[in-house]
Amino acid sequence: MTDFKIEKREQLKEKPKGEALGFGRFFTDYMFSMDYTEDKGWHDASIVPYQNIEMSPASQSIHYGQSVFEGLKAYRTAEGVQLFRPDQNFKRINQSLARLDMPQIDEALALEGLKELVNLEADWVPTEPGQSLYIRPFVFATEPFLGVRPANQYKFLIILSPVGAYYGDGQLQPTKIYVEDEYVRAVRGGVGFAKVAGNYAASLLAQSKAAKLGYDQVLWLDGVEQKYVEEVGSMNIFFVYGNKLVTPALNGSILPGITRQSILELGQSLGYEVEERKISVDEVFDDAKSGKITEIFGSGTAVVVSPVGEIKYKEEVAVINEYQTGDVTNKLYTAYTAIQNGTAEDKFGWTVKVSE
Repeated sequence: MTDFKIEKREQLKEKPKGEALGFGRFFTDYMFSMDYTEDKGWHDASIVPYQNIEMSPASQSIHYGQSVFEGLKAYRTAEGVQLFRPDQNFKRINQSLARLDMPQIDEALALEGLKELVNLEADWVPTEPGQSLYIRPFVFATEPFLGVRPANQYKFLIILSPVGAYYGDGQLQPTKIYVEDEYVRAVRGGVGFAKVAGNYAASLLAQSKAAKLGYDQVLWLDGVEQKYVEEVGSMNIFFVYGNKLVTPALNGSILPGITRQSILELGQSLGYEVEERKISVDEVFDDAKSGKITEIFGSGTAVVVSPVGEIKYKEEVAVINEYQTGDVTNKLYTAYTAIQNGTAEDKFGWTVKVSE
């Protein structure tokens, strides 16, 4: 067990009321911090007051985008506070770091630091149904240098934010998604599989375009033929064919979602057939109109699962399950969240207890 230096703050913040939480608006009293330099490697792992950071205007992350992040949550249970699959997040952040030629972190050390931080901030974990403590680990280049090369100075931070229930009334609300056929998110061989800041910056214009058309999310197609479905802006995508769950196969340009993988494993355990394969947008529309596709849902940390009620491609619109949340989606959501909040047995070994 590592003893982290803890710098206590003089005065703790006033905690926000549950109904005001929203997403990513409030931040806890402390954060985890660690620095990297070429001569010392990663060093000075500590827990410090949440505060602004000082950076040079020439920091390479600002100019050349060496910045990666993760997202996971801590949940209040009857026994205390627990994390959900945090080892997978630190494994994936190292994959993202490797792709941007950034120094990888010690996953075990990072998990220890996270547990220590969440234990210290346990009072910030909300208590109402559907609420949680959102966790954002991220690494970015801090070296002040304008030459184009990998930086030799970095900072690793973990910040925490209490968040409200994604579905305020507890009922899943079907979303409307727009298939983007002009812009592309990523191509194989690029950084689509990594959780890097630039991927999200590149998605914003299409997201604004979709919003103006009255749609909630963008469904991206592959970057070469613009024919095959890949993922939604903040989610992986699933198509339900009766008792079968179909999702696009990972190909290097799709983010390997931790919720995605968990849904595949959970789905199998509940008796569903699961399939990962290429699926074209034309096939989706043909099968949606014929009734072969009975439900569509997205999966991600924020939403767990998000039912899709309508999908638009060019001038074509397909309505899914009459805008109703399907039985499969509901069943997966209920089973998944029960493991997260500790009301069902975790047969998969996904949860990590932090505090009593």
